[in-house]
Amino acid sequence: MIAAAGFDWLIGDPHWSPHPVVWMGRAIHWLRQRLEPWAGDRPRALRLSGGLITAALVLTSAGAGWLIERLWLQSSGLWQWAAGVILIVALASALAARSLHDSVMAVVKALPAKGDEEPTLARERLSWIVGRETKQLSGNEILRAAAETASENAVDGVFAPLFWMLVGVALWSAGWLQSPGPLALAWGFKASSTLDSMLGYRRGRLRWLGTAGARLDDALTWLPCRLVMVTLPLISRSWWFWPSLVRAAERDGAADPSPNAGRSEAIYAHCAGVELGGWNRYGNTWIEKPLLGAGGAQADPRGVRTILSLSSRLEWMWLAAAAGLSLLTQH
Repeated sequence: MIAAAGFDWLIGDPHWSPHPVVWMGRAIHWLRQRLEPWAGDRPRALRLSGGLITAALVLTSAGAGWLIERLWLQSSGLWQWAAGVILIVALASALAARSLHDSVMAVVKALPAKGDEEPTLARERLSWIVGRETKQLSGNEILRAAAETASENAVDGVFAPLFWMLVGVALWSAGWLQSPGPLALAWGFKASSTLDSMLGYRRGRLRWLGTAGARLDDALTWLPCRLVMVTLPLISRSWWFWPSLVRAAERDGAADPSPNAGRSEAIYAHCAGVELGGWNRYGNTWIEKPLLGAGGAQADPRGVRTILSLSSRLEWMWLAAAAGLSLLTQH
């Protein structure tokens, strides 16, 4: 897992390399094309179709990861070495630390040096990584959006898959070598996350078709999100501030309709000392998100970099803690 995290930071998600999430997205599109016409506008049929899509994608993704794990565990010699390389690369594909860092920093670097210039390029790059309308955003609003996506997607793209990898390693360490391991569980999570990003919207038929995927993603992200809430303060401020930071993040994040997104952003807002939240436009709809870290500094390039730095440090802290615990349990 340490090698996979290092490989992720080394190369990220190069465009020339086929990525499992791309194949998951294609599978979702293919299944939707076949099931949605049958369901029509019937809510119950749409919910059933969404459940079938979710079950098929998650089980297939986890099963593919399990087969790669079997290949490594049951081979020997040169074949096991080759299978180990495949396993490391596959595990790295479930992590998005480098790609998140690069995509967010690409937005920050695209902001014009002069405040009176239109941030056209920054708006375009931001539109690639957020769902909100970006065409009319000011420079300050672009920075807030970059900080928010860096905070929320740190949990979705890094810490939740990393958590499920650690669960898989724990199962193997307990002697359950036939159980789903780190790759199977990480790819299963990535499938649920991809379902939520493609179908988890409260509009039209997706209100029912995306229910199963969205609820599964919420459930699988619930515990990793809370672990981020209680561990991020340990590497950002003096430990004396730990109780107040966690309480403040829970208070602010609980006001968000999402059980995880608001809390993810809130703990980063308080630990980085920036204020997040406010009005966002999605299509033709304006939505007011709760203020997080109210009274903090306005998001600026330094604040965005701080959030990205905190994520990097926390990722390696998790891995170091897991490695230390593994060594202790072996003695």
